[in-house]
Amino acid sequence: MELPVKFKEKIQGLLQEEYEAYLESYDFPEYHGIRINTLKISKEEWEQLVPFEGLMPVDWCAEGSYYPEGLRPAKHPYYHAGLYYLQEPSAMAPGAYIPIEEGDKVLDLCAAPGGKSTQVGAKLGQTGLLVSNDISATRAMALMKNIENFGIRNSIITAETSERLATKFKGYFDKILIDAPCSGEGMFRKNENAVKSWETHGVAHCCSLQEVILEDAYTMLKTNGMMLYSTCTFSPEENEGMVEAFLAKHPDCKVLPLQGVGGIRQGRPEWTNTQGATLSGALRLWPHHLKGEGHFVCLIQKTGHTVDTTKRLAVKKRIKDIAILKEFIETYTYLDTDTPIIELKNKIYLQSEDAPDLEGLRVIRSGMYLGEVKNKRFDPSQVLPMAYSKEMFKQYIDLDIRDVNVVKYLKGETLLVEAPKGFNVIGVMGYPLGWVKSQNGTLKNLYAPNWRMMS
Repeated sequence: MELPVKFKEKIQGLLQEEYEAYLESYDFPEYHGIRINTLKISKEEWEQLVPFEGLMPVDWCAEGSYYPEGLRPAKHPYYHAGLYYLQEPSAMAPGAYIPIEEGDKVLDLCAAPGGKSTQVGAKLGQTGLLVSNDISATRAMALMKNIENFGIRNSIITAETSERLATKFKGYFDKILIDAPCSGEGMFRKNENAVKSWETHGVAHCCSLQEVILEDAYTMLKTNGMMLYSTCTFSPEENEGMVEAFLAKHPDCKVLPLQGVGGIRQGRPEWTNTQGATLSGALRLWPHHLKGEGHFVCLIQKTGHTVDTTKRLAVKKRIKDIAILKEFIETYTYLDTDTPIIELKNKIYLQSEDAPDLEGLRVIRSGMYLGEVKNKRFDPSQVLPMAYSKEMFKQYIDLDIRDVNVVKYLKGETLLVEAPKGFNVIGVMGYPLGWVKSQNGTLKNLYAPNWRMMS
């Protein structure tokens, strides 16, 4: 790869004696990662089930592994069952280092395509609330698919600017994850388009975006809340320098030191104006020190007092309040019919008891999508069987991983399977995949067309 001359001069000045080792990293292979979904499967269960050979642990992410070149885990039925997510190993670091606790309200501010949101959602364990946002509605659709495939029930998906969110969520969030737009220097090894973007936009443009995003995140944090700021660039101006400038504006904030493992290095305060020692508590991932691409991670805590002024959305309906929905839920599932819901244009979503008011925001998903009431019937969503274990469904058909009907189902083809009348959930090795409907001796495959396995 032909690197820009200005970039090479800059990196050589920063790394000095490590510069040649950094250049040699461009000859290293590309690293691939797989991260299991602990909402659906434990590490111990995965070790018994894992269909792939050659997996090696990612030191900084307990749920992550490297997988060897040549594997195609996105083509395996377990991927469609939401048992794992495919993610570049270094990109697992922000989600691994943000200290999520059950019950937290968490914002993933620049969330698409969903790697960090799925990681945070698994940590929440279906408690609290996850708001996943991306300014691009197109990218937010891919984000939605990944969150739904992971079976995360406690999520809201928006496509907004950070400024708009800050007007709605003042003092609301316990944790905020910011994978900030950046100059992408850490991605040069794997993506030549990142080089072109660097030459077009430059560091200064990215710094201006990052400054705004950090300010808005500060507004949305609770007292003692934490934000995890990360980039995929080496630029000190966008990393330690950006944190330094933010701390100067907000003396009620401080860096919480993180400990690097597996080749992760500490931050470089000597590359800033003040050379503040606390910046060494940040982390840098360098491709010549570990198996992965470039990343920066810094955990910041807000200690100043903030009043939560976020308006809550009152619970107006529950499953039991809509007769057609109640009948379906009681006939085919063991869900609690006292569960709060939102009804929007005949579409039904699960609602948190403490859900925020989203009026005025561009919302992709107001909660977990249950299905749609139309023509005096309820059509269940693809999302519903992905969000619960097989024990939640009264009619469940389990297929062996070797059964040809598994792939047939995932491709939307007709199945040769015996099924009780009505709606049944099809699963593989105990993990739900989606719906089929048995009627008049025929079995209709209801696997969502945009979810289907491509040959």
